[in-house]
Amino acid sequence: MKFGLDRFFEEKEYINSLKGKKLSLVLHPASTNKAMDHALDLFVDHPELDVVSAFGPQHGVFGEKQDNMIESESIVHPQYKIPVWSLYGEHRKPTAEMMQGFDVLIFDLQDVGCRIYTYLTTLVYLIDAAVKHNKKVIVLDRPNPAGRHIEGTYLKPDYKTFVGALPIPMRHGLTLGEAGNYYIKANNLGCDYEVVTISNYKKHFDLGWDINDRAWVNPSPNIPCWSSTHPFIGTVLIEGTHLSEGRGTTRPLEVFGAPGLDHKKILKKMKELKPEYLEGVLIRHCYFEPTFQKHKGHICEGLQLHTDDSQFNPKKFKPYRLIALYLKTVHSLYPEYDIFKEPPYEYEKILKPFDMLSGSHFLREWVLDSDSTIDQLESILKADEEKWDKERKAYLLY
Repeated sequence: MKFGLDRFFEEKEYINSLKGKKLSLVLHPASTNKAMDHALDLFVDHPELDVVSAFGPQHGVFGEKQDNMIESESIVHPQYKIPVWSLYGEHRKPTAEMMQGFDVLIFDLQDVGCRIYTYLTTLVYLIDAAVKHNKKVIVLDRPNPAGRHIEGTYLKPDYKTFVGALPIPMRHGLTLGEAGNYYIKANNLGCDYEVVTISNYKKHFDLGWDINDRAWVNPSPNIPCWSSTHPFIGTVLIEGTHLSEGRGTTRPLEVFGAPGLDHKKILKKMKELKPEYLEGVLIRHCYFEPTFQKHKGHICEGLQLHTDDSQFNPKKFKPYRLIALYLKTVHSLYPEYDIFKEPPYEYEKILKPFDMLSGSHFLREWVLDSDSTIDQLESILKADEEKWDKERKAYLLY
């Protein structure tokens, strides 16, 4: 399997097409080829390419921002002396100034296959700016490490935010190259858009990544390993609650819990309510103490989802359903526990954080409603998942 970046420098046609063009790059630490050469170095060092600027997404172009929602400033690159514009700071949408001075925007970010992951939003914002300023966009495509599977409900129009820019399910099963293709075609945008595709990708659709062939570079500080991408589609929902999603530990978004909640009891109840939602993953009762973020310095009792074990089955593992069941169980066993956080969250001051993440008020209200059933949840999820499975086919590149 060869990623878009590898193909770009191996197949001369791509470089030839950009001779005489001024380039801007969208990068982060995971923008590397198989040999771990960084894309910025490869582009700047190539004698036939002219790089004049770069953009950095959330967590910074160097990936230095450890915690969530920490802004980065625009800087001049210390080695190459080109402007590096921050798209997670004073501005999240590129300004007219940022869009000047280059002809072609080359986008090379590693995604995790989840609607709320902000690199998808950044791509959408950049496509909008490219249309407005008549720039070409080239996406150097990378695998979706969460695979081709679909899970979750559509994002509703009133819940469009920086952590939800597209009306698609939480686990959408697209690469970023395909997501850009979908956005442009579904909205009839006149964007000059090209994807340098991944070769030999189809055989990796289930797992999304060949960890034996390609080293993992964390695309954001709290996705430290490939296995983190699989539970993320569900555990990221916990970010909108007073429970810990494991930030401030060495296994963020794989461990979750809180002080004072009996998680052996919670897990037992989950197995009684819907054992199918716990299939395909190894679940371990555990304790952890976050060093920052929620419950910092306090021992949390919780669970860990292990997807780096032989029991992991990507076809059976349904992290969105598992976490929905988890929250429902917590509320049923501890009805006095205040689960959901209030705004502000990610620049939004009105919408509830959990609703922004889940894409509507439905899941939060389902958790809190003592009369709601798992069958009702399953019916809603299946309807949206089947609809998206048909809809996305028009935009697939693989």
